[in-house]
Amino acid sequence: MLSLLIPGLILVHLIFAPYTKVEESFNIQAAHDILVYGTPTSDVNYRLSTSYDHFTFPGAVPRTFIGAVLLAGLSQPYIALAGFHHGQLIVRAVLGLFNAASILFFASNIRRAYGTATARWYLLLQASQFHIIFYASRTLPNMFAFGLTTFAFGFLVPSPHPKQVSRRNRLAITLFVFAAAVFRSEVAILLGTTILYQLLIPTTSLGLVIPPFIVSFLVALAISIPVDSYFWQKPLWPELWGFYFNAIQGSSSEWGVSPWYYYFVSALPRLLLNPLCYVLLLPLSLYHPATRPAASRLVIPSLLFVAIYSLQPHKEARFIFYVVPPLTAACALSANLIFNRIFSPKKGLKASNGLGSYILAMALIVSILASFVVSTGMLLISSLNYPGGEALTFLRDTVLQSEGISSIASQQSTSSAVVIPAHADVLSCMTGVTLFGTATGSTIPNHRGSTTRSGSVVRSDIRNSNDNGAAISSTDAVVTLSLDKTEDELTLSQPDFWTRFDYALAEDPSKVRKGGESEWEIIGVVKGFGGVEVITDGRQQEEERDTNGTGAVIPVVGNGLAVERLKGLVMELTKGRWIGPRMVPKVYIMKRIKEGRRDRERGSAEA
Repeated sequence: MLSLLIPGLILVHLIFAPYTKVEESFNIQAAHDILVYGTPTSDVNYRLSTSYDHFTFPGAVPRTFIGAVLLAGLSQPYIALAGFHHGQLIVRAVLGLFNAASILFFASNIRRAYGTATARWYLLLQASQFHIIFYASRTLPNMFAFGLTTFAFGFLVPSPHPKQVSRRNRLAITLFVFAAAVFRSEVAILLGTTILYQLLIPTTSLGLVIPPFIVSFLVALAISIPVDSYFWQKPLWPELWGFYFNAIQGSSSEWGVSPWYYYFVSALPRLLLNPLCYVLLLPLSLYHPATRPAASRLVIPSLLFVAIYSLQPHKEARFIFYVVPPLTAACALSANLIFNRIFSPKKGLKASNGLGSYILAMALIVSILASFVVSTGMLLISSLNYPGGEALTFLRDTVLQSEGISSIASQQSTSSAVVIPAHADVLSCMTGVTLFGTATGSTIPNHRGSTTRSGSVVRSDIRNSNDNGAAISSTDAVVTLSLDKTEDELTLSQPDFWTRFDYALAEDPSKVRKGGESEWEIIGVVKGFGGVEVITDGRQQEEERDTNGTGAVIPVVGNGLAVERLKGLVMELTKGRWIGPRMVPKVYIMKRIKEGRRDRERGSAEA
């Protein structure tokens, strides 16, 4: 049953936080484009450059398409069954289950090498952590590499069959090399520290290391260079560009720098979460003679990797995700050691040990339960950090409800679809807006030009029949949402720019309203996490009101509405007391008032 805990929790985290941040955008947009546009074989440059998102938003460095191609290919049959409006969830679920499989593979090798009880402690400690479970389904390059490195660590766990050691080492090296060459170049450092330790033990030799290294490296290049050169339409090895950008030019420092000790004093404690892991369990596993040999194999290469990578000025916790499984396994060794002092599987509780052993064992159990509670709280708070995704979901539902019926009536005699143009600002795009979020139908859309209500031609999600030529639902065929993500401030300041859109997602409504003679109304606001608030005097937060002169109350939508309802209930039951998330306005959903409606409203006001 514990084996089901890992994939189950990963899917729970996915459901509670289904949206993505900007760091994940490349792969999720790429998977969308592969599913929608396919891989053209003629007019390739034109068709890719005019449709694929990465030509408009290439990012700081080019990234590989290998992960996106695999996710799109594996997800496509499930999307066909469940519907394209679930596409993003399915794509992320595939990645999450891949990483879950790697963790379970690692756990199974821990069980064979060190016993069932140790594997159970590992699964409990791993499941009670937040970051790995939360990020397992997130389309970061690190999480594609994470699965490969975790499988590799599984192969490096000692096997009870000595004849398999050489083959398992070769497989581990192959996976490390492929992960480094295709997804994240820093894995090469982890490979180096792992090989160095194995040479010193020794459990391998250079003669056994070099052949799988060369073969895997050449295979990785043979896959990455042709595939990525095709999608980027230029000769390219993405990870070489990334290594040059980050390590040689040091350009990653533009995103911030941290002191050399950041990983050890901040990132690792947060990743392991349970304070007993780094205060007691890790030191004990390295100190005690019974666990020292096994723990050293798991800990020393990992911490040496972290130490070397600490020389890089720009640091993020996700850069060292790879060492969490082996470090957690080392903690499991000493957790099992502690519990064995007071409990025997055959005889039950042992009465001969002192009170201190019982207290230590109980503290271990309580710490794991507390970690689960803290991890759950972190998930709930993290789910409030995606206002862009929530705003786009509300906008999509609004378009389908308010525009769908009129569009069906007006388009019955034609085969064209009405495109509803909308603009999303930078904050919205950074906090959850993706192309998957614009899907208004259940089928995988075909993109082709169509006429918007303003007369301009845009790319849009249009499919008037399925692959067999049969008509699809009216919602799929008649109305679609086309999203603009213009960032240029000069363009945004032009009055005529805003006349192109029916809707807008904006952090600052005044930037939308200053454009031309168009009038806009706010139809909703998404609130996001703004810290923790403590209320003891019963005061309620004032309702958000529109500043368009009407003073109308702006309805709160998304998770913020659920928090407000919970807050009201708690304050009613506790006589005005509340401790919980403080929700602040993040993204406003705005609708342009059409001429006919504006004239009617003015006429009614004058009457």
